[in-house]
Amino acid sequence: MGAGKSTLAEEAAARAGFAVHDLDESIEHAVGDIASFFEEHGEPAFRELEEEETLWALLEAPPSVLALGGGAVTSPAVREGLRVRAITLWIDTDVDTCWERSRGSGRPLARDEAEFRRLYEERRPLYEEVADAVVRDADDVVLAAAGIRVERGAIHRLGELVPGDGPIALVSDPNVAGIHGADAQLALGRRLTQVHELPPGEEAKTLAALDRLWQDLRLDRGGTIVALGGGCTTDAAGFAAAAYLRGVAWAPVPSSLVAQVDAAIGGKTAIDLPQGKNLVGAFHWPAATVIDPGLLETLPEAQRREGMSEVVKTGLLAGEPLWELRDDDLVRRCAAFKAALCLRDPLDTGERAILNLGHTFAHALEAGARFQHVTHGEAVGLGLLAALRLSGRDPAPVEEILRPAKVRADRELAWQAMHRDKKVVGGELRLVLLGDDGPRWNVFVPAEDVRRELDALIEG
Repeated sequence: MGAGKSTLAEEAAARAGFAVHDLDESIEHAVGDIASFFEEHGEPAFRELEEEETLWALLEAPPSVLALGGGAVTSPAVREGLRVRAITLWIDTDVDTCWERSRGSGRPLARDEAEFRRLYEERRPLYEEVADAVVRDADDVVLAAAGIRVERGAIHRLGELVPGDGPIALVSDPNVAGIHGADAQLALGRRLTQVHELPPGEEAKTLAALDRLWQDLRLDRGGTIVALGGGCTTDAAGFAAAAYLRGVAWAPVPSSLVAQVDAAIGGKTAIDLPQGKNLVGAFHWPAATVIDPGLLETLPEAQRREGMSEVVKTGLLAGEPLWELRDDDLVRRCAAFKAALCLRDPLDTGERAILNLGHTFAHALEAGARFQHVTHGEAVGLGLLAALRLSGRDPAPVEEILRPAKVRADRELAWQAMHRDKKVVGGELRLVLLGDDGPRWNVFVPAEDVRRELDALIEG
């Protein structure tokens, strides 16, 4: 009582696109005034009714965010239902705050302070037992719902954080493996049965690299691929997992800023074709995503600048200067923003498209440069400039933080790549732009305007 469950449930449900089901409200609807029911029938009768309502919500109702009564977990049947059917989150609020919020509320068990405090201590071990995670705000709830753990030092707990008990294949690239591979292997322990390497960078996202990986893998259907590395590694290893044995579990452990705030989140996996970026892939939601912001401490400055392009993009979409935050909060807030979008639109059929702000231009520039000379971060920075100009918005945040410079690319090849982009509809280019009321997607822009902005991003 008084932890703030109802308020947080409402906020988190709106963010994740779920209905919200407050069990106290359901019981009150069934019996009328709960205090009167307590006095007339006693607490055992109330607990029996609470158990029935909670089990129905867990087992029969559509997926939703449930706000449980404080005493619901005293039922063994409810605890088992939570174990089987729910991600259970605990708002660990101190007893003084809970009492101040509950006193005078008319709740039957919030009339005597000493009894309230006794109940708090009595129930606390049960909350610890059933909780899959401790949360403090809607960002934490969204991350937990998406199976994302953001925790400094998490790489040392991979054995606990990667679900399942089957064998694990660790996939990385030579650079990341040389820095973090030993820690990951030690943490995965006896479940780790094989280690594989993909080439660094975009070379990992080729059919040749995937063919070698598929042939070398020795997993059964109960196995898991753990992808340790940047966005190219997680993209490629995730697609390998989606296709191998028609789909095995996978868990990205992103090591770069771009992967921690964007690439490793949401279950999109893909490889490139010569004609364009990410043209072959699959939606394959990870069993878990383990993000350790501490890994960013070994990140070269150039790669950090790469990741800032996705941070700026996320901040523009969210309408907040997320780029000003320190690493731990920056990663958590950006990851939660994308996770919420992906929960609401898991197969990218609607508003998830806003995550492509600037990316249609970026992918065209990369293809126009034949995936040489132009990094993804540089291309995204330029793409954001173009998108802001077409939106009639001030490009200052992009110019000041990312300082994008024109790149060398084949104009015609880049223009052709834009027309093979996934966001082309009926042969017409559709873009993500920023309106006065927030991001808009599937926006038609005349071809001559798009071509003008694309050419302005290329040298010469």
